[in-house]
Amino acid sequence: MQYTVPAKRKLAGSDATAWLKIIALVFMFIDHSGKMLFNDALWMRTLGRIAFPLYCWCIVVGFHYTRSVWKYAMRILIVGIISQYPYMLALKHTWTDPNIFLTLLLGLCAIWGIREKKYLSHIWAPAAALTLAVVLGANYGWRGVLLIILFYAAQETKAGLAAVFIAFCLFWGANYSPMQTFLGIDVTGVRNVPVLGELLLPWLRLQALAVMALPLILIKLPGSPKMPLWLSYAIYPAHLLVLWALEQVM
Repeated sequence: MQYTVPAKRKLAGSDATAWLKIIALVFMFIDHSGKMLFNDALWMRTLGRIAFPLYCWCIVVGFHYTRSVWKYAMRILIVGIISQYPYMLALKHTWTDPNIFLTLLLGLCAIWGIREKKYLSHIWAPAAALTLAVVLGANYGWRGVLLIILFYAAQETKAGLAAVFIAFCLFWGANYSPMQTFLGIDVTGVRNVPVLGELLLPWLRLQALAVMALPLILIKLPGSPKMPLWLSYAIYPAHLLVLWALEQVM
């Protein structure tokens, strides 16, 4: 069955998914390199926070334009299955630790149900997706699925996208201890600065810094390069295999 998006719908953020996926891959490579090759280097893990929100936004954009949500979901599922072994090999996970594609798939199913509104699917679909994220141990858990839902809900205005993402990042980062350094710079003295310290301290937490992805989501990037569909999916397991090979050499 074919599904199309009504013409009146619009996207306030960037729809240059080829660029966004390339940028996300670069930051994900930095993140995983920091974990695998450089003894969990904090500055590299910090930059890596940019990757996941970009992938979440790409799900919303892909859902907006796809002619078949079913085929889109099947591609994500298949690539997730193919990627699981490289994911386990490179990052020392097990079969009980699904890779990021499960989170993206659950988020896609949630917003699909919200849009279709069949048999109250706008209620039970997101609830089921959030629950399954917990039960199945999805990467980034229910928060990862929630971010896709929030992006979908706010997709039509830049102000809405910025507001929900900023609030989400502050909420996400609240569970983390304040950082002692930011990109190699000592920031412990910031908390003692009147007013400024109070404003900045909530952001000096690892997951809160995912907010660095916001400009990339909002800015309309020109001239998105053409990328074969298979390549846009293959780069995820491929980068894991490359990092695993580098780790063996080093």
